[in-house]
Amino acid sequence: MLQAGLFKGHRILVTGGGSGLGKAMAERLLELGAEIHICGRRGGVLEETARELTDKHGGSVKIHAVDLRNAEAVDAMVGRIWDESGALTGLLNNAAGNFVSRTEDLSPRGFDAVAGIVLHGTFYATQAVGKRWIACGQKGSVLSIVTTWVTTGSPFVVPSAMSKAGVDVMTKSLAVEWGRYGIRLNAIAPGIFPTEGATARLRPGDNPHAAERAENPTKRLGNLSELTNLAAFLLADGCEWLTGQTIAIDGAHALANGAYFTHYLEWTNEQWKQARERIKAQTEADKKLRTALTSN
Repeated sequence: MLQAGLFKGHRILVTGGGSGLGKAMAERLLELGAEIHICGRRGGVLEETARELTDKHGGSVKIHAVDLRNAEAVDAMVGRIWDESGALTGLLNNAAGNFVSRTEDLSPRGFDAVAGIVLHGTFYATQAVGKRWIACGQKGSVLSIVTTWVTTGSPFVVPSAMSKAGVDVMTKSLAVEWGRYGIRLNAIAPGIFPTEGATARLRPGDNPHAAERAENPTKRLGNLSELTNLAAFLLADGCEWLTGQTIAIDGAHALANGAYFTHYLEWTNEQWKQARERIKAQTEADKKLRTALTSN
């Protein structure tokens, strides 16, 4: 679908690129010729992903262990990329955190955990890259992953909905402010592209996607190749007048049904208790995996 070597000479940073959707998009950009930089908090996961992708496709995947919630650390990471590898040509803001919860049950720490990564971290990375492009007179492209909730809202994921809406507005605002520098910003609002972590934290039940398949006008979920091809198109040269847009790729689910997670309105206290236990179990499993990878 996309020409081989499309991203030859490009250097792209993918936040949250060690797993899930970020890993899939990083792989597609690498396959198309880009030098890839991936960042995240789990250094062991990043190392494993870099080995896997380069073994499969060759090329260059460089890793950066960083907490995106720390503005100084993010700026230092971007500075090292510029100094050691050269200027980035693209930034893909993918890193996120999310889980379902009744809003009245949320702790400030839980809210901050999501907002710190999704809203603050996305801004820190965008500013760190954008100010360097402006200083050196270089064009660039920023692509951010949001959700269809930015237009519909969504119950039980209020921290994420609020934060993603902020990223959507940042995309529109900076497309205007930075357009004179040749910097463009766009966003993708994906529907359901199942990944293990997202499914465990957002749909902690049996047969988690059955209702959403049935409700979707296409009667299916998304295929990763559909998302990765769209991301590549939006980051590629050749469509420089496309900026400030958020493009939904969800099989028209939001148009047909509005917000996700409304069926949780019927959940009992016991069902919420079970959901919290499953989410906690997934988090603990992730911690053990992170520890094992780091020790290796």
